[in-house]
Amino acid sequence: MPPKRRAAATALVPKEKQPRQSALAKENNISAATESEIKEAFSLFANSNKELPSRSLRQALTALGVPASSPSELQDLLDAADPEDTGAISYAHFVAVAALKLSNRSEESQQREVEDAFRLFTRMGGEDCKITMACLKRVARELKEDVGEQTMKDMLLEANGGSGVGKGVGLKDFEGVMRRAGVFR
Repeated sequence: MPPKRRAAATALVPKEKQPRQSALAKENNISAATESEIKEAFSLFANSNKELPSRSLRQALTALGVPASSPSELQDLLDAADPEDTGAISYAHFVAVAALKLSNRSEESQQREVEDAFRLFTRMGGEDCKITMACLKRVARELKEDVGEQTMKDMLLEANGGSGVGKGVGLKDFEGVMRRAGVFR
């Protein structure tokens, strides 16, 4: 029997090298790219001892795009970042505080996106507002999509857990649909 032919060798395209996640990044559940952003913000305000003066925490977080929302939150962050009240914040403590703020920002922005998408259907938004059959028909018409009435009924029933077509879909149910669809984790 003749030997089997080998598949033609494909040219290996070098992949763009991704930075490795450090132990500190893993510990704080952030990517290497996020840690790089945090490190840049830290280095902008770090002193010659490679520590961040406590008084510079607000500016460093602002440079990172996650400023403290209030003086009391800033104090809480300072307490966490400089637990011994030495007046200096280590890089590891800053990473922990910044990672926490960044994760909160992510949750807030996801919530805002859900509310914005919900508002596209309802033209209003809010807790009391519901996506109804009329809303779905309007959106389908605006998008010039031919969606049958039974399909729309099925969409409403799936989204609201089978509560009925007339009940509509509230913001919380809509968010659940978005998460199940993989739009958010």
